[in-house]
Amino acid sequence: MSARPVHLEREGDVGLIIVDRPPVNAISRPLRQGLLAAFEEIASDPHLACGVLACEGRTFMCGTEISEFDAPPAEPILARVTEALDNLRKPVVAALHGAALAGGFEVALACHGRVIAPDGAVGLPEVLLGLIPGAGGTQRLPRLIGVVGALELIASGRHVPAAEALRLGLVDEVATDVRTAAVTLARQLAARGALPRVADRPVPPCDRARFDATVAAVTRRARGHIAPLRAAEAVALACSLPFSDGAAREQVLARALKQSMQSRALRYLFHSERQAARLPAGIQPRPLARIGVIGGGNMGAGIAVALADAGLETILVEADSAARSAAEQRIGAILDRQVQAGRLSTEARSERENRLASALDLATLAHVDLIIEAVPEDAAIKRAVFRTLSSVVRRDAVLASNTAGLDIETLADVVDAPDRVLGLHFFSPAHVVRLVEVVRAARTAPTVLATGLALARRLRKLAVVARMTEGFIGNRILLHWRLQCEYALEEGALPEDVDAAHELWGFPLGPFALTDLVGLDTAWNSLRRRTGHPLRQRQVPVADWLCERGRFGQKTGAGWYLYRDGKRLPDPEVTGLITRASAMRGVHRRSVPAPAIQERAHAAMVNESARILAEGIAARPSDIDVVLVHGFGYPAWRGGPLFEADVIGLPEILRRVEAIAARDGPGWEPAPLLRDLVRQARRFADLDM
Repeated sequence: MSARPVHLEREGDVGLIIVDRPPVNAISRPLRQGLLAAFEEIASDPHLACGVLACEGRTFMCGTEISEFDAPPAEPILARVTEALDNLRKPVVAALHGAALAGGFEVALACHGRVIAPDGAVGLPEVLLGLIPGAGGTQRLPRLIGVVGALELIASGRHVPAAEALRLGLVDEVATDVRTAAVTLARQLAARGALPRVADRPVPPCDRARFDATVAAVTRRARGHIAPLRAAEAVALACSLPFSDGAAREQVLARALKQSMQSRALRYLFHSERQAARLPAGIQPRPLARIGVIGGGNMGAGIAVALADAGLETILVEADSAARSAAEQRIGAILDRQVQAGRLSTEARSERENRLASALDLATLAHVDLIIEAVPEDAAIKRAVFRTLSSVVRRDAVLASNTAGLDIETLADVVDAPDRVLGLHFFSPAHVVRLVEVVRAARTAPTVLATGLALARRLRKLAVVARMTEGFIGNRILLHWRLQCEYALEEGALPEDVDAAHELWGFPLGPFALTDLVGLDTAWNSLRRRTGHPLRQRQVPVADWLCERGRFGQKTGAGWYLYRDGKRLPDPEVTGLITRASAMRGVHRRSVPAPAIQERAHAAMVNESARILAEGIAARPSDIDVVLVHGFGYPAWRGGPLFEADVIGLPEILRRVEAIAARDGPGWEPAPLLRDLVRQARRFADLDM
């Protein structure tokens, strides 16, 4: 590694501008200064005809140093770097490898040519931090691929792989030896006296109706997130303003977003996700190459696909031939959908199938490194599986349960080495949802915990460690959140009212639509019938009545809603059951406004989160926010329920919790930790470590 983040090497008449700032070549102020100095040296050296911008390490530049986001802009800002490239009288070609994202890709767009490695990817994902590009990205990209394509890429923040980048015209060439190819292109441009600047290109003709339709789609998906809307505003400027004027307006929009609460929330989540997933210091995870999955239902099949996607050899064990065949069909259907969506090539599909095997005997797992049990949520069945595994697998194999809330300790009790047992709670669909709760039982060995976290990282998932409690972090909070929503039904709301209030809040699905998606029988089996209603909180019987009628949600065509021809429809039968529940309690039904639904749901989440923190179930408040955002759809731009509670103010949150307790009785008392924080004038953020 060079002592400086940027240095210039000479290869004949080519100046190689080398960026070397591990681990991801983040664009800090010294790096920006180094780039400007290198451009000036190339411009002033008569022996250099052109330049190539390349990076050491595993990736190209991946955006601005995030620690600078909370400080005033430090000159030179990145826009000065891209302006300098526009003003340079010698061509510079970007040699892209790994990920060239955000400010890194903006710099590449300002270069006079772009060559990318086959495994490279480009993108402008600033919206994921509540921002938009601020160095000309919203103005250059439309000039390359049109305003519709530019808006789709910027508003989604997605990464574009090399082959697609070439097809779209984002790069000029895909090359295995990317630096050599970039040097060749730079010399060709210099020989022709060519300075092809993206900023000089006209914007391709725009179909205004199509652009307006794209803006409408972006607005719907944003669900209150303002950055995608500002991206649409900035991209539209390219149609009506010269490049320099559009770039100046872009900077104004970008600066305003940087100071917004939404961007603060998303940057907080960015840090929180990385903090939650850190491996324990000094603890080495066990090696993982072969994984077993027991149970090929929807969850088990999704887990198996996620493992195969990560390059792991996977054996799925089912109880009988019929179940095995059904599991294989589920896996095939998932892979088919990935191919149809363009996320997987037919060759990659074959590779994944080759990594997946199925069997009928647990003895086939004798030599695997880790087993994930995903059988039905029944404690007796799971204990029987773990008892058998204890006698057939290697002594050092990790045994994990995918339970949504059963006691991991009772599973460890039947294993010869209980220190190798932990929970790996995936969320449905397991091959899509990024969150995994890694559940640490009392006897779980540190190396076993580290192995669970390492597996989640290998699967490109977000891991949050939870101690043992009923429902772990997410489902325990969900239970109290859902109870408050059921109380709202009893008081006068309908499922569609509660769900609409949550969607206005920014959720992709409300709690009743979400329950229908997951299945009402999951909660019925694990938290209602199995425990015999041990909660102090008053229960609303409607969910039980639905389950007794076989209405388990989408999979049965009816739950809180009816499902017909792919549509979710309100059901008069459910309205009747809700009205019956109100009558049983002597409640005079009334309208329940959306803000009241939102406030009581949020207050219930925060209060139960405070109990979870006090009990040591979650290590820090930010872990809870990561679980609720990535497991349950809490709007990321709000930061999570505890971040939002700090923004609102804990005295106001306490007032809301006290109102719930006065109205709804035992079990809803304010958590002692919440009272303590208010008394001490502290925030949840003060508890983060």
